[in-house]
Amino acid sequence: MDFFEAARTQRAMRRLKPDPINDDDLWTILETAIMAPSGGNRQPWNFIVVREAEKKRRIGEWYLEAWERTYGPARDAMTADPAQARTFASADHLARHMADVPVLIIATIRKDQFAIGPTLGASIYPAVQNLMLAARALGLGTTLTTLHKFHEEDVKKLLGIPENVETMALIPLGVPQGKFSSPSRMPVEKVVYWDGWGSTRGR
Repeated sequence: MDFFEAARTQRAMRRLKPDPINDDDLWTILETAIMAPSGGNRQPWNFIVVREAEKKRRIGEWYLEAWERTYGPARDAMTADPAQARTFASADHLARHMADVPVLIIATIRKDQFAIGPTLGASIYPAVQNLMLAARALGLGTTLTTLHKFHEEDVKKLLGIPENVETMALIPLGVPQGKFSSPSRMPVEKVVYWDGWGSTRGR
């Protein structure tokens, strides 16, 4: 797939079929993830692929609890706004069907003197984006989620993650039920400034 097509149509896909993902595609996606930039080439990342049904069920329960705690109180307001209702509905669907997703990938980072503080994500999120773009190029859907972190210690205990490692993202991976398309975005001319804040220009 052309890179620009993949990048422009790699929107969040939260309604995923339970169909299994073959190992060749999974390895291709993971190999692409670790080609991302890494400061000093330290590569402090690890990726945990979760396909075991019981582990997905438990992660799904924790995720749903965090979803209800975080977004449940806003349900009426979110669903009343047509602009937000569709996104809310798809996110709600994912929260209630996380265990049905064929593959959950948890991106982690090893915390050390070089990977700590406000720039911690700089060493993992480029790899996560590579992972998601590779999935898109293969026709597979993903979304970047973090609600599992409300149960960080539970997840770490379940998966045997060491104390000096932090989970940074949970990426559901599967065949999408819907179709890929470009997400709704503001025009680039409105969000890009030139040589200083607020200085816009046309093409």
